[in-house]
Amino acid sequence: MNKIAIFCSASDHIDPIYAEKASELGAWIGKTGKWLIYGGSNTGLMEAVARSAKENGAMIMGVVPTKLEERGAVSDLLDVTFRAVNLSDRKDIMLQEADVAVALPGGVGTLDEIFHVMAAATIGYHEKKVIFYNVNGFWNGILEFLAGLETQHFAHRPLKNYFTVANTFDELKQLLEY
Repeated sequence: MNKIAIFCSASDHIDPIYAEKASELGAWIGKTGKWLIYGGSNTGLMEAVARSAKENGAMIMGVVPTKLEERGAVSDLLDVTFRAVNLSDRKDIMLQEADVAVALPGGVGTLDEIFHVMAAATIGYHEKKVIFYNVNGFWNGILEFLAGLETQHFAHRPLKNYFTVANTFDELKQLLEY
């Protein structure tokens, strides 16, 4: 898995531990010769992971929707820029380009990206998984919700076919190394 899509927050107003973990992941991506594919923003965890990846030698692909450009919120770290018409286009390009997707803590945009990847996998468009990087149990509520979907028979197949969970950085690295 050489091309890693990162879904994460663009907020600068969150607990600093999340930026630390994003930077740690970015450094690993760079040091291992992987490519980072992300939303191209110059704020929040997006900028933290990209800056660290770039400082450690990674190639950076940003999938930039027009609204981000209009706001002047595009990172200056990008080696490759994909211009996206909207967020749906952005998700499709990221999914097409990536081998795997990692979900760092994020808000509704991150949830949208996660569920886009999982929903497409459930009907056979691809076989890529989302890895929930569960920093400080951030994703526990969503994971419980997904388990509830299964127990209430709203999932046709086990949802673990479409995602996995890394509770530590070592677990995340193991999932990304094979």
